[in-house]
Amino acid sequence: MEKHLKYFWTEVRTILKAHPWHGVYIGKDAPSAISAYIEIVPTDTLKYELDKQSGYLKIDRPQLYSNVCPTPYGLIPQTYCGKRVAEFCCSKTGRKGIAGDGDPLDICILTEKVITHNDIIVSAVPIGGLRMIDGDEADDKIIAVMKNDNIFGQWDDISDCPKSLIDRITHYFLTYKEAPGADKRKCEITHRYGKEEAFEVIKRSQEDYLEKYSDLNDLLMMDFGE
Repeated sequence: MEKHLKYFWTEVRTILKAHPWHGVYIGKDAPSAISAYIEIVPTDTLKYELDKQSGYLKIDRPQLYSNVCPTPYGLIPQTYCGKRVAEFCCSKTGRKGIAGDGDPLDICILTEKVITHNDIIVSAVPIGGLRMIDGDEADDKIIAVMKNDNIFGQWDDISDCPKSLIDRITHYFLTYKEAPGADKRKCEITHRYGKEEAFEVIKRSQEDYLEKYSDLNDLLMMDFGE
């Protein structure tokens, strides 16, 4: 029976597309080097989002206003913003009552290359992040450079980035849900943090994922070899 089960799952893996959240490996060197799944690129006029059930991209909404996502943007596979991510946010902000947003961890990829379409996997090196709170939920945005990028690949920490670039990314996330002239913002960014803090957020999101999806992870990590 076990031999037939191994054969079955080996064959399934060859014909089915891996789920971008659950079926793509975060990487053996995480959190210092990771895989990222791209949902949106700067030329998109629609906001695409991973459909968590099917693993396909869906149209979440048209970009409501004139905001343009300044970088390729997506998620880190096999992460989950749960209680550990939320606790870290509370400890860094001094607030109470913050929850994880229940989604995979978000990531922005800095690269000199023009990435023209989404639904791709990119190898990335985290260099920092933005501590974003959306309502009362932790919604961190990890900032990373594309691995081996000729220009941005030299940056080791968010402090190496021009302030204007981080300001642009910050402005996008603070305003992409808001109507022009809105009196009160739903989203806020309390901190910009460096590489080591980004590593901690990623590690906590991995631990949250393993707790949330432990049964699924056991299945995905099974050795189906002979």
